Amino acid sequence: MLTVRLKRLGLKPGDWVLDLGCGEGRHCHGVHMLGGINVVGVDLSEASVRKAGEGVLMLPERPAEVVAATGFLVGDAFHLPFAPDTFDAVICSEVLEHIDHYRDVLAEIRRVLKPEGRLSVTVPHGWPERMCWRLAPAPNGYPFEPGGHIRIFDDLSLRVVITQTGFTYRGKHHAHGLHSPYWWLKCAVWERRDDHPLVKLYHRFLVWDILKRPLFTRALDALTSPFMGKSVALYFGPETDQ
Repeated sequence: MLTVRLKRLGLKPGDWVLDLGCGEGRHCHGVHMLGGINVVGVDLSEASVRKAGEGVLMLPERPAEVVAATGFLVGDAFHLPFAPDTFDAVICSEVLEHIDHYRDVLAEIRRVLKPEGRLSVTVPHGWPERMCWRLAPAPNGYPFEPGGHIRIFDDLSLRVVITQTGFTYRGKHHAHGLHSPYWWLKCAVWERRDDHPLVKLYHRFLVWDILKRPLFTRALDALTSPFMGKSVALYFGPETDQ
């Protein structure tokens, strides 16, 4: 299930896309399935990069009108191994909340993105994230997991920071309205979050929803996402975007 709406990136055959902090490759896989678009996933985790590459092999055969590459590599978001103005679009999904000096990462994104390129940044939605922090507080709670979230973003303030880095704001949306209750439940039973029967039951529901995508849950997600979506996605592009 993608957080970024790929159509909003205005991708064309032959474009190059960077998924920075790709994890196990869900957005890379989505771009791959569009056909004709090159995509590179970068992540600090070697295990995640390996799994992302394996995931491509399990995808259905994609359109073959234009030959394109899909690749993954282990890399540091502060020092990307790419020349300036390399990419037509950059996706940075659920990454900045983990990073201390995130403005430096935004500057590196600006360096490798073409002047006319497009950017999508997603982070946890502010108030649902605050609920998680309150339900499972310090010293060993939700915000103190190794590699976990170190800040809560307000989407307006993040938008200002990103525009100050040299981007033009183009819009936003919220996503994953059915996922916030799952995380609230996990945080409410934090000490048993991995084996609590209600957590397991809700997780099975989410997996079923992702695989089957029934009309009822898709409608429910559309209704709940604008006010309680787990993530907010921000979009940026050139001044001439329509």
